[in-house]
Amino acid sequence: MAIQIMPDAAAHLPFYYGSIARSEAEEYLKLAGMSDGLFLLRQCLRSLGGYVLSMVCNLQFYHYAIERQMNGTYAIAGGKAHCGPEELCEFYSKDADGLCCTLRKPCNRPCGVDPQPGVFDSMRDNMVREYVRQTWKLEGDALEQAIISQAPQVEKLIATTAHERMPWYHGSIARDEAERRLYSGAQPDGKFLLRERKENSAYALSLVYGKTVYHYRIDQDKSGKYSIPEGTKFDTLWQLVEYLKLKPDGLIFYLREACPNPNMPGELTSLSAGKSRLLPMDTSVYESPYSDPEELKDKKLFLKRDHLMIDEVELGAGNFGCVKKGVYKMRKKQIDVAIKVLKSNNEKTVKDEMMKEAQIMHQLDNPYIVRMIGVCEAESLMLVMEMASGGPLNKFLASRNNIVELMHQVSMGMKYLEEKNFVHRDLAARNVLLVNQHYAKISDFGLSKALGADDSYYKARTAGKWPLKWYAPECILYHKFSSKSDVWSYGVTMWEAFSYGQKPYKKMKGPEVISFIEQGKRMDCPTDCPAEMYALMQQCWTYRWEERPGFTTVENVIRSYYYSIATKTENGPETEGKSKAALP
Repeated sequence: MAIQIMPDAAAHLPFYYGSIARSEAEEYLKLAGMSDGLFLLRQCLRSLGGYVLSMVCNLQFYHYAIERQMNGTYAIAGGKAHCGPEELCEFYSKDADGLCCTLRKPCNRPCGVDPQPGVFDSMRDNMVREYVRQTWKLEGDALEQAIISQAPQVEKLIATTAHERMPWYHGSIARDEAERRLYSGAQPDGKFLLRERKENSAYALSLVYGKTVYHYRIDQDKSGKYSIPEGTKFDTLWQLVEYLKLKPDGLIFYLREACPNPNMPGELTSLSAGKSRLLPMDTSVYESPYSDPEELKDKKLFLKRDHLMIDEVELGAGNFGCVKKGVYKMRKKQIDVAIKVLKSNNEKTVKDEMMKEAQIMHQLDNPYIVRMIGVCEAESLMLVMEMASGGPLNKFLASRNNIVELMHQVSMGMKYLEEKNFVHRDLAARNVLLVNQHYAKISDFGLSKALGADDSYYKARTAGKWPLKWYAPECILYHKFSSKSDVWSYGVTMWEAFSYGQKPYKKMKGPEVISFIEQGKRMDCPTDCPAEMYALMQQCWTYRWEERPGFTTVENVIRSYYYSIATKTENGPETEGKSKAALP
């Protein structure tokens, strides 16, 4: 079963009904009493991500189209833009601003009634799934992670080219050839096909009714929307076709049965050329080096020294030793690696601790964490890790790009660790490494602890040298660490990211930070940080760990926000062609 890729921005609203027809909306409003300002929200069949506000005034029904703009905001034509449908409804409850009256009373769904899934939702999700599977040859968890993290990048591409894979699309054929195909076999009313017109690269819809074929031109306006002349406008051709299956909207009859294209292509390869940038799945470190069953046969914790080539150039250094660049030779390939070389004077207990963590880390496999390849005992104890050559996130942040995208990827990696009952204990921008500017991995598991199957937290024996400014109150006061304390650290990491690499808590010392938090104070919202993202930080900084959200919730919140803004802005500024608010 396909997962729902795009979280619906209105799904949580009790007055949202999903994909219901205008007549159904009016029935619900009638049953609720027809009072002035009574309203509900439903999905719009006309535009991807759009809604319709249905309301009552003076015993009449009014329906207003709400479009998702190119920049990810929502607006009724001629009205102000809002960051979401909930905020839009809240605004119109205080100010009519062109509506028939203010919104006064929500018409909530009856008990037991869920929002109706949209006709486009499962189609779009299945298309994204197939595109990702075929383009990158992914399966299993790697496929699911790719779908969740990259759906915004491929969704627009899929939406605008999907008609090419539909059985009713016949490509560039002449009118007489369209008629020949439609007259072939049975000719029920509503049999149809869509074709490209040879004259001017436009499209036409050919439809059978009463044994006669009717041809309708499909216009495209300046903003790229498609419509039958004087008909409803749509973002994509496949949406237009699906809508015309539900109502004729200017046609002599609604579309009922697709006339199959005899030359229907079965592959998605024609879409691959549309990729505009390097995606995580295009890199060598997206899938595990052991995803090939042949390589998996050789997967062992201890690596042979003669399979490891070490460069003398140091990538970094710390109390433990230094990190060097290297190459690890596998059965079929060679991979770039980062080698953590421990100081030879490290005491035995340190080495024992590192080995325990290495054994657990060796089992972890997720595209958004730096994977451990293995351990090599030779001139020193060496931990061999995947290479993420872009450097740490806090050094990159000066460029101020893609912060929400990268922080969403970090949340996915942390959600995976939470599911594996693994506590990081040192999540910070310095420990998020970049593969490229659109791909982040969580690194540095030096303080990490794997919890037992029945444990929800780890209690450290001594405080040691800890990064207190990233630590939750229970870590500082009681030395208790859990996935919930990692959530607190994630909030601080978000703050670092949205403040473009500033140091948290400015020049405060550790004890001052503790006092600051105990007083109920939190760091201010960074300049230019979206309100939704600061609200998430504040949730991460909930004092009582039992009331703090887990990473499943955190990932879903940042995913919803990321999807609402992602790549819609890549297509240029806002364009013309917004739908007019409908009259009763």
